[in-house]
Amino acid sequence: MEQAGQPEQPEQADDVVQHDPLVMYIVLRKDLLNVGWTSGSVIAQACHGVTAVLAKHWHEPCVAEYVAGLESMHKVVLAVKNTGHLDKVATALRSAGVQHEQWIEQPDNIVTAVVTVPLRRSFAVPLFRGAKCELYRK
Repeated sequence: MEQAGQPEQPEQADDVVQHDPLVMYIVLRKDLLNVGWTSGSVIAQACHGVTAVLAKHWHEPCVAEYVAGLESMHKVVLAVKNTGHLDKVATALRSAGVQHEQWIEQPDNIVTAVVTVPLRRSFAVPLFRGAKCELYRK
C-alpha cells in the first residue's frame, strides 16, 4: 500500500510512462507555406524550436526524463492558421504555466513556431484542443 509522500513503485512509474508519455508539442504557422516558404524551411523552424527548448530547459526534470528515453521520444506537430493564432497559443501556454519557447526567425524577426518542454499527454491534449490547434498536415 502506497503512503502519501512515498515514491511510486517502479512498475507503477513504468505504467504511467507507457500510458501517459512525455510529449513535446511543436506548433507551426500553416500560412508560411502560402507566402513562399518551402516545406523544408518550415521543418527547420520546428527543429530550431526543439533545439531551443532542449538547450534552455536542460535542467528541468521533464527534459532529463524525456532525453533519457531517446529511443522512445514522442513529438506532436500541430498547426495554426497565422501569427495571431500562434500568439493565442503562446498566451494559453503562459496562462497554464507551461514552459515553452517561441522561435523567431532572423533576420526577418518572424515568429514561426512555439515548442513546449515535454508534457504529459493527459495534461497537454485538453490544452491544445482548447487552443484550437490541429495536427499539421500538408
